[in-house]
Amino acid sequence: MNVSTRGSTFRVHDPRFADVLGDAPDLVRIAEVDAHEGPVYVAEEDALYFTTVRTESVSIKRLALADGAVSVLVEDANHANGMVLDRSGKLVVCEQGSHEEPARISRLDRRTGERETVVDSIDGLPLNSPNDAVVHRDGTIWFTDPSYGRLQGFRPPPAVPDRVYRVDPSGRTSVAADGFDKPNGIALSLDQHVLYVADNGAPHHLLAFDVAEDGRLTGRRRLAVGTPGHPDGLKVDSSDRIYASARGGVRVLAPSGDLLGEIELPGTVNFTFGGPGGNVLYITTDTAVWAAVLNAKGA
Repeated sequence: MNVSTRGSTFRVHDPRFADVLGDAPDLVRIAEVDAHEGPVYVAEEDALYFTTVRTESVSIKRLALADGAVSVLVEDANHANGMVLDRSGKLVVCEQGSHEEPARISRLDRRTGERETVVDSIDGLPLNSPNDAVVHRDGTIWFTDPSYGRLQGFRPPPAVPDRVYRVDPSGRTSVAADGFDKPNGIALSLDQHVLYVADNGAPHHLLAFDVAEDGRLTGRRRLAVGTPGHPDGLKVDSSDRIYASARGGVRVLAPSGDLLGEIELPGTVNFTFGGPGGNVLYITTDTAVWAAVLNAKGA
């Protein structure tokens, strides 16, 4: 069944998707811009930060949602990809690196554009090309480190496997999990006791891990199998539903992994919740930013 509103299509797979959509779901294009990855909504600015489509370089840009003005925060951001806000309001940036510059996780001051390195190696070996990150309420940073940079020709051969890492509040970095093909999107459940990882390699599936009090990951399990090449970006909402980007749009899953429905938008790359009520899903598609107005709210 399809629910179409003002030219927007929402595909329902489970009656529970009605709680996500509400009475008047809508999907509108709000800006034509080269928004690729790492969308982050900053409520105090009513602005969206994102990383641009990779050409010779990648920039970090800011979209003012009130008037649609786009500005450049960092002109050359070391092939930056995923981003997330930390507890201090700084952007945690996944810099994929190049043949000349090391890959790293950095912190970016939104006011000044200055960046500082959080981590750029593990046991003395360089990271591959960090892709996405999430910050725990205690300040711990979890991030994925696939070897896409090598596959896409802008990074040297990997020195370490494709893994998920944990940076604790003291700055110590450790291997959180391995055995992935291409770990990509990452998110925490509402209570932060479950870590979700999208493995975008072969097979394409969504994995879940239990997070122990000491930060160890246990209980590895597969929640869902994605569409070819996906799942990619991950988020949860205030009801603990899981959102995963796919080539055709955003797939919405129950915490059990059951597919509830889809927000159909071909070319979808990534997304984030935002807006004054927290119920707008801002979606990047490489050529534009779209806003899906929902009943569901971000976590």
